[in-house]
Amino acid sequence: MKTNSFFINIVYIFLLISGSVYGLGEKTISLGGEATWNVFEFRDRVTEFKSVRPFPVLLLSSAADTTAGSYLAATGLSGNFTALKHSAIDLDLTFDERDASLFRDSAGKYKVTVSPELKRTDRSFARAGTGAALFGGLSDNLSDNLQANENKKLTKEQKNRPLTIEPRNADALFAPKNRIGDFTIEFWIHPLNMENGEQILSWASTIPAKNSYIFQNIKCSATKNRLQWSFENFFTSPNGASHININFSGNSAIIPKAWSHHLVRFDMATGLIEYLVNGKSETIMYATQTGREGGNIYTPVIGEGGLFSIGESYIGLMDEFKIHNAFINRSSIQRFIPKGGRTETRAIDLGGNNSSVLKVEASGGNARIKGTKINSEFIEKGRFKFADDSEMQFFIRACDNPWHLNNREWVSFIPGETITSHVRGRYAQIAVDFYPSADGEASPYLNDLRIIYLPGEPPLPPGNLTAIAADSGVQLRWKNSPDANTDGYLVYYSSVRGELFGNDAALGPSPIDAGKKNSITIDGLNNGTLYYFRVAAYDRTAESAYNAGEFSREVTARPLTGLSFQTLEAR
Repeated sequence: MKTNSFFINIVYIFLLISGSVYGLGEKTISLGGEATWNVFEFRDRVTEFKSVRPFPVLLLSSAADTTAGSYLAATGLSGNFTALKHSAIDLDLTFDERDASLFRDSAGKYKVTVSPELKRTDRSFARAGTGAALFGGLSDNLSDNLQANENKKLTKEQKNRPLTIEPRNADALFAPKNRIGDFTIEFWIHPLNMENGEQILSWASTIPAKNSYIFQNIKCSATKNRLQWSFENFFTSPNGASHININFSGNSAIIPKAWSHHLVRFDMATGLIEYLVNGKSETIMYATQTGREGGNIYTPVIGEGGLFSIGESYIGLMDEFKIHNAFINRSSIQRFIPKGGRTETRAIDLGGNNSSVLKVEASGGNARIKGTKINSEFIEKGRFKFADDSEMQFFIRACDNPWHLNNREWVSFIPGETITSHVRGRYAQIAVDFYPSADGEASPYLNDLRIIYLPGEPPLPPGNLTAIAADSGVQLRWKNSPDANTDGYLVYYSSVRGELFGNDAALGPSPIDAGKKNSITIDGLNNGTLYYFRVAAYDRTAESAYNAGEFSREVTARPLTGLSFQTLEAR
C-alpha cells in the first residue's frame, strides 16, 4: 500500500512540473516585447510606438492619408460628397522629416525654406505622423516650454523666424496669374499661450494695375483666443475689374496647450466660404459683393511674387499644413482614420514540415493620446475589444512551402484560445487588423505575440530490418514504426557504402516507396554485387510531400546466381 502511495505521489509531482505529456513537445516563438517587430514586414497605417509600454508596441499610425481617393468633394455646403478619382493635394507639409531643415512639400509643387531657429518635435508631441513643427525660437524640450511663464512675451529675436513657401512651377495652385476655383486650407495648431497678434500664416502678392500695383494678402492671426482670417483683394470679379475684402473669425476659443484643427474652404460654384474648427462649422460667408448667396461670384486670381509665411510671430506647434485644389470634406479630423490598419508577418519558420500551431498568445491594450499624456489599458488575452470600440482582430495561415502561403485562407483566432482549425505547415504567417475607437482618438496596440506549436517531427524509423539475398534480387522486411502517423516507408539502396541512391533495381532508382507494407522484394540487381539498404518511415505533409524521418540501421546482401527464396507476405 505504501509502495502504491509513493508511486502515485511521484507521478503527481512529475505531472505538476511538466504540465502534461502533450505539453512536453510544445515550442514557442516570441514576437515583439523584448524581441523586435522586424518580422512584421507589411504595415499599412501601423507603426511602432515607444511611450506606452517598456518596449515598443504596434499601434495605428496617425499620419494623414493623402493618396488618391482619400478626399471628398462637392458643390456647396449641402452637396453630396463623393470621392475624387485623383489626389486633390496641392501642398502637403507633414513635418515628419527627421530634422526641421529637411521640411518639404511632399506634393512637390512648392519650395520650402526653413529658418535655423525652427525646431522639430518627435512623435510624442505630434498630432499626426512622426513629428511636428515648433515655432517661436523655443528649446527642443517642449515640456520645459509648456511650463514656461504664462505671460511670456515675444522677444525681438523670436520674431520674423518663419517657414516660407513659394511656388516651384505653374502646377501650384498659388502660382502667378492662376485663377483659382475650389480650394481648401487646413492645419493643426497647439499654441503655448495664444496671445493677441500671434500670426499663424500670411500670404502676400501684387497684381499689376494701370499705374500702380494692387496688393493681395491672406492673414490668419490670433485675436481674443480666436483665429481672425483676412482675405484682402484676393477675390476678383469675373471681369477682373474689382476686388472684395473678406474678414471673419471663429466663435470657439482656442485653448492653449491643446491641439485644434482649422479648415477654410471655398466653393466656386456658389461662392461659399466656410471656416470649420475641429470639424464644426464656425462661419459661413459668400464671395459676392453683398456677402450673401446670389449675384456675381468673385474668385481668386493670383498675383505675382506670391509667398506664404508660416508661424512668423507664433509660439507653439503646428502639424499637417495642407492646401487642396478642391472644396473638401475631410473624412475625419480624428487622430486615427476609421478604416484602421493592418500588419502581416513574413513567413515564420517553425522548423519542420507538418508542424501544428496550437494557439497564439498575445498581450496588448488600447492607448488614448491627449497632448503629451497617454492613457493606456492593458490586457493579456481575450478578444481585445475595448469599451470605446477600438479592437484588434487576429488571423493565421500555414503551409510547408512559404511561396504557397498566399494560396491559403486566413483563419481567424482569439489570442490565448486553442486554434481548432487545421493550421499545419512548416511556415506560419500572422496578420492583425487594428480598428480605432468610435471617436477616432484611441488606438489598440499589440505588446507581444507568442506562437505555441508542435514541431512537425517525422515518424521514428522501423526496427529489425533484415535482408535475404537471391538470384538478381533481395528481400527486405522490417517491423513497423511505433508512430501512429506513419503513412509509409521509403527504401534506400546503393552498391557503394555511405551512399543512398542506387539505380539498378527493376522498381526504379532509390528511394523506392513501399507504401504501408513492411516487406518488399527488389529485383533487377547485379549478381555478385554487395548492396547496402536502409529504410525510413514517412508521413504526408499538407503539401502532399514526403516528410521522411531517420534511417533504420543499415543491412547488406549480395545477390548470387542460383540463390532462391520464397516471397515474404506483408504482415
